[in-house]
Amino acid sequence: MENRNDPLIFIVEDNSIYNRLIMSHLRSHKYIRVESFLSGEECLKNIDRKPDIIIQDYLLDGMTGIDVLKATKKKYPDTEFVFLSSQDNIEIAINSIKYGACDYIVKDQHALTKLTNKISKIIADHEVVETNKSFKNGVTYFIAAIITITIVGFVLNYFFPKTFTIFGL
Repeated sequence: MENRNDPLIFIVEDNSIYNRLIMSHLRSHKYIRVESFLSGEECLKNIDRKPDIIIQDYLLDGMTGIDVLKATKKKYPDTEFVFLSSQDNIEIAINSIKYGACDYIVKDQHALTKLTNKISKIIADHEVVETNKSFKNGVTYFIAAIITITIVGFVLNYFFPKTFTIFGL
């Protein structure tokens, strides 16, 4: 996720009223970079803007949410997907997760709360991943530095034994 503090979020929902409701809800929770689309095709035309998170309906006019997910994941595999759908079908939910969605939320009276909680979790998870990468890089550089210093010490000891002695050699 490129923008942990202010992720770019795409909403793909063909019901214009629900689309505006989601956008309003996210903005009220301090997510500022939110853009909405009424179709999967419209979303994919803007995919090169590299959204961090895509919230989408499963059934869309034209193409399905899975079609949008597959096309996006080919180009930007790190984009996170959350399905927000009225399809209360476990097979559809499993299929969505199988293709790379991180969650499937059924539209009900708690859906928007679940959605904001999920977005917060996605952001927190990405922060942990980035912290782990930084830690691993730091350890790798430290070990490389120790190995380099040790090798240089042995080389100096070999060529200049009277001047440089390490480890009592």
